[in-house]
Amino acid sequence: MSKTLFDKVWDAHVVHQIKEGPDVLFIDRHMIHEVTSPVAFLGLKNRNIKVLYPEKTFATADHNTPTLNQHLPVADPLSANQLAALEKNANEHGISYWGLGHQKNGIVHVVGPEYGITLPGATMVCGDSHTSTHGAFGAIAFGIGTSEVEMVLASQCIMQPKPKKMRITLNGKLQKGVTPKDVALFIISQLTTSGATGYFVEYAGEIFEQMTMEGRMTVCNLSIEMGARGGMIAPDQKTFDYIKDREFTPKGNDWDKAMAYWETLYTDSDAQFDKELTFDGSLIEPMITYGTNPGMGIGITNHIPSADTVEGGAATYQKSLEYMGYQEGDALLGKKIDYVFLGSCTNGRIEDFRAFSELVKGKQRAAHVTAWLVPGSHKVLEAIKAEGLYDILTAAGFELREPGCSACLAMNDDKIPAGKYAVSTSNRNFEGRQGPGSRTLLASPTVAAAAAVTGKVTDPRELMNA
Repeated sequence: MSKTLFDKVWDAHVVHQIKEGPDVLFIDRHMIHEVTSPVAFLGLKNRNIKVLYPEKTFATADHNTPTLNQHLPVADPLSANQLAALEKNANEHGISYWGLGHQKNGIVHVVGPEYGITLPGATMVCGDSHTSTHGAFGAIAFGIGTSEVEMVLASQCIMQPKPKKMRITLNGKLQKGVTPKDVALFIISQLTTSGATGYFVEYAGEIFEQMTMEGRMTVCNLSIEMGARGGMIAPDQKTFDYIKDREFTPKGNDWDKAMAYWETLYTDSDAQFDKELTFDGSLIEPMITYGTNPGMGIGITNHIPSADTVEGGAATYQKSLEYMGYQEGDALLGKKIDYVFLGSCTNGRIEDFRAFSELVKGKQRAAHVTAWLVPGSHKVLEAIKAEGLYDILTAAGFELREPGCSACLAMNDDKIPAGKYAVSTSNRNFEGRQGPGSRTLLASPTVAAAAAVTGKVTDPRELMNA
């Protein structure tokens, strides 16, 4: 029987099928952090239950962590309590814990792939919606709630209805200056933030085949922003080369056995999807958002659309534009910006810092722009220094911060002030997402770099090779 990649992985992990109900799904890898795990561990304690397979759970501190002076005690009492609880719970249950100061510490969806926790054909969950990032490796990965975190800790299983299947195919060749982030924002702008609701998405076609693994992670990370349960890309030689010899990947004969299975992880040629969409990748240009959800995005040279051309209510659309201080028909090019944020589980990897550094090299940060450059992990921070990117960035007037989620969700000190505009490489531009009253324009590291040196929304292609 012909199967999609999603079917192959899902069906291999079904422990029990509940008639006219959800499947009981075995979970290979469970990642936890300080925000969504304390109540789950409290539930275990109240029921006098231990973590069933502690070796399959990995804990890192990222959401509430400061990105300056991490060697000092955390000042915010709520954050300090959550971080202490994570360390205590991990130690009590024999779970690997990578807290502040640990060389493996970083954003949960950055360190997972870095250390080979993320593997093809695996099922992965985390109490964080952007767990879909790990689908770049051909894994089924999705975010779960706190009660589900407790369920997985206790049983290594979760009850889930099987989603429908969607395939999004992009062929062609990307234009100069177009990055995986632009590809993802383009797709979301076409589908809207609810266009993939109820589906698990497989990305296929030349565009994704040509992407690096880090680029694929960016695309899969943003799957949730169009309503999908998750996104995945079939593993190939790039995938195998990326994960080989990492700390938690199989070794020796175990690697050979794993490879024999991983090489079967592709969609059969005559497998059926519930929905198919195809786009021409060559038509995509650098993207930027103008509103208060990730679907409100346009090519950087375009103008904000009128309400009558946009799905949804006109009143809601106008409210969004009023919040942003924009109007229908406005061009974003030339709009003044105040902050730039490079980082997050979407764009906090070494390739993102390479792209940013390449564009700002030999230039200077605009005097009025505050830039927060936050690596996704210590491994990324080390690479930035080893590759000479640190010297390029400091010469251009930028400073590096320490790893963490930072201004992506402002659960720490990194908050954009009210009324200020931030070009951000993160994943969400909701009202107040980056701080009460903050105004977020989602973009790629390249667009962010162009804004950082010009102080306004700028087409990065104008600065390339300049």
